[in-house]
Amino acid sequence: MAGRVRQPIDTGALERWIAKHVPQIEVPVDVKQFGYGQSNPTYQLTAADGQRFVLRKKPPGRLVSNTAHKVEREYRIIHALAGTDVPVPRAYCLCEDPSVIGTPFYIMEFLDGRIFEDPVIPNVLPDHRRAIWADAVRTLAKLHRIDPRSVGLENFGKPKGFYSRQVATWRAVCDAQAAVRDVDTDEPVGQLPHFAELMAFFADERQQPADRATLIHGDFKIDNLVFHKTEPRVIGILDWEMSTIGHPYSDISNLLTPYFTARLDPRRSVNVHPGFLPRATRGLPTPDEITTLYFTVVERPSPSSSSSSSSSSSTSTSRGTNPSSFPRDQPDDDDDDDYLQEPLTAPHDRRRELQWAMAFNIFRLAAICQGIAARQAGRQASSEHARRHADARGPLAEFAWVLVRSARASSSPSSSSSSAPSAASSSSRSAGEPERRVGDEGGDAADGGRAESALGASGSESGYGAGSGSGLGEEQRQGGWGRGRGDGSKL
Repeated sequence: MAGRVRQPIDTGALERWIAKHVPQIEVPVDVKQFGYGQSNPTYQLTAADGQRFVLRKKPPGRLVSNTAHKVEREYRIIHALAGTDVPVPRAYCLCEDPSVIGTPFYIMEFLDGRIFEDPVIPNVLPDHRRAIWADAVRTLAKLHRIDPRSVGLENFGKPKGFYSRQVATWRAVCDAQAAVRDVDTDEPVGQLPHFAELMAFFADERQQPADRATLIHGDFKIDNLVFHKTEPRVIGILDWEMSTIGHPYSDISNLLTPYFTARLDPRRSVNVHPGFLPRATRGLPTPDEITTLYFTVVERPSPSSSSSSSSSSSTSTSRGTNPSSFPRDQPDDDDDDDYLQEPLTAPHDRRRELQWAMAFNIFRLAAICQGIAARQAGRQASSEHARRHADARGPLAEFAWVLVRSARASSSPSSSSSSAPSAASSSSRSAGEPERRVGDEGGDAADGGRAESALGASGSESGYGAGSGSGLGEEQRQGGWGRGRGDGSKL
């Protein structure tokens, strides 16, 4: 719920700029701030006629990263996708003049719907849970089949070498983070377990997924989606800060993360959702069902932009939505060209490539936690939340190594049929996912059993933000924006 403004802005200057450039917003406006811990300060604007809007701006002061907090980038992709079947909020304006309220900002539509902070989707019927996941998967596939050139985003990122660049970037980042020393003890943060072996595997282009490029969100997951208030339908994708042109498997592996981390020990890791263990939650699709639906939709032609609504509140019929279709889906009424720049691989290669992508995604989470440990060593992060994430870097890196070993085994010609788990072997297990909890055979984490969820059962009206002080006590919220974490991480 939007509330007290913690990072003030010049409301008068803002109103004068709006009056001149955004006729859809009647001034004066009432300003409230959403959430907590977001990387880009986010505000609710209530116009004189009662309509609500959302303003996103860069944080004040000197920015540590030149690539983070790119609100201009968020605006650009949201605006570009307005004429497609990908649900996004309407973008009204971008102001790049820092003299107005101190930093660049943009204003977009307020989405009045539901955000589920727990990807298990608690407190709904199993069929509704299944339908919610189905539409999330379809929404991701629709994004990935958009040709960047068709929406003016051909220079939004590099069309080749995404994973090779990612590997090089994270190698340098991890080396720097490992060298950070504690300000009191002078002890270095230290490198992640199996770091050299992980880097050797990921850097080997023969092991990497076949190079292809699509528009990617960069942090696609259930709690970055806004769903219709009553229907199992995505009405908007939020938090586009990390979007680019990249490999589509980076998004699908991020969406599948809860299925894999469910097997970690919740006492030693973070974001562990035991509800994703096999047969733990009725209505959750299996990973194989998710990938089957994803490839069914992404391999279909994309509808033409002229027949799509630019409003995020379009009906499910206009978006070709069939909310309960695992694994089958209704075809779109179109015959446009396929937008994927590279052909999709055969099922066995696809399974192997998804194993690689999932292992890299878990490694990336370990590296993010190592970064939190580095900030903790420099006393830039000191909360219990930060400590738990810092301590999770080792178990996550160990788990990434487990997945790498599984991926290497399944890529061996002699083991292609025996090492890759089948969809029938577990109701919630897919390619590369170990059959036991990590640690059952002396790995990185002991079996912690079925942990109780850290989230409560209440829902709240919060619009765009993270609630009214309830923090992690919310499983479902109503309204329009995803949150960062308290330490600024993107886990």
